[in-house]
Amino acid sequence: MDYAIIRLGGKQYRVREGETLVVDRVKAEEGKTFNPDVLLGAATVTAKVVAHERGPKIRIGKYKRRTGYRRHTGFRAATSRLEISLGGAVKGGAVKSGAPKKAAAAPKQPAPAPKADAAEEHVKGMPKGYEELTVAEISEGSKTWNRTMLEAALEYERAHAVRKGAIAALESALKAKEA
Repeated sequence: MDYAIIRLGGKQYRVREGETLVVDRVKAEEGKTFNPDVLLGAATVTAKVVAHERGPKIRIGKYKRRTGYRRHTGFRAATSRLEISLGGAVKGGAVKSGAPKKAAAAPKQPAPAPKADAAEEHVKGMPKGYEELTVAEISEGSKTWNRTMLEAALEYERAHAVRKGAIAALESALKAKEA
């Protein structure tokens, strides 16, 4: 991978080796280097502060008709020019120093996940293929499901809390069954 994605000042940037980048003002002095947070790519990214600058002037005007009221102000953002150098990159996007434990742990975590999904699919009383249903299909199907199916589906939705419309449809179907 010949690029990295870094985070600076709450924003994300895609950077390459030797690239010059203009960002919001950083605290480091001119000529100093620092290591920004790397989100993807090279193990280490070093940014050297080339210069502190100010952005282009932005003119702001206020005007109220028929009163003669006019006000103009300007604004220039404080920026820093950075020179980027990538280090520790490995072919295939793997990370060398600093995170081999995380890279090794990541493939192990998805393996147990299918077991959890298999357990959720076999919730007693829940309709078959419920996880793949849309909210509209749930609201239509809930009219024909029995009370056990509705309670199991409602329990599943509350545990996962992803589809509020499905929860509302299931609750209203349960109230209709009670009446």
